[in-house]
Amino acid sequence: MAEYVLHCFAQSGYSYKVALMLQLAGADWEPRFVDFFNGATRSPEFRETVNEMGEVPVLEHNGLKLMQSGVILDYLAEELGEFGARTEEEAREILRWVLFDNHKLSSYAATLRYLRQFAKTGETPVTAFFEARAKSAFAILDKHLTGRDFVVADRLTTADLSLCGYLFWPDEIGIDLTAYPNMSRWLDRLRAQPGWAPPYALMPGHPLPASA
Repeated sequence: MAEYVLHCFAQSGYSYKVALMLQLAGADWEPRFVDFFNGATRSPEFRETVNEMGEVPVLEHNGLKLMQSGVILDYLAEELGEFGARTEEEAREILRWVLFDNHKLSSYAATLRYLRQFAKTGETPVTAFFEARAKSAFAILDKHLTGRDFVVADRLTTADLSLCGYLFWPDEIGIDLTAYPNMSRWLDRLRAQPGWAPPYALMPGHPLPASA
């Protein structure tokens, strides 16, 4: 078994944040498929033995089970010695952007993508609400990236890895990213990182079976 085991599935942007960090760092890791679309995370067994919150990602390492992508990214930065803060100021800035991502960017983009791509709700007042919120968050990130290569400091950090989690699925989210040129250039910069791979190439479960 690999040193790091990631409970995940291909369509999970939160899992992708962790998978991408492990991949870019060259860690010894392997994915463990969670059949989310057929109810695996809602099962009593999963909640009793893997994660009581009924969510992925879950990272297993050295007898630990870690949940919540932001926590896992912080843990891996310490364990791998990659993509972490170098000063207290950087640590606060990384935390600020990870919290922004989880509350304002990934949360809205992920829900909008789920409604359009998987629930197939069509366009409703709900999708309009989430699209407006996602676009607001994108605009904030785009403005912040003016004149910057990365979100915090002059290098890739866990802030970038958290924020990018859902943004490599623009077609599934249904928002044209050309309206956000700084963010688009930043995503291209991430794609150029040695070892980068798209979500569906890193984690199992794509394409969805007909039974999902």
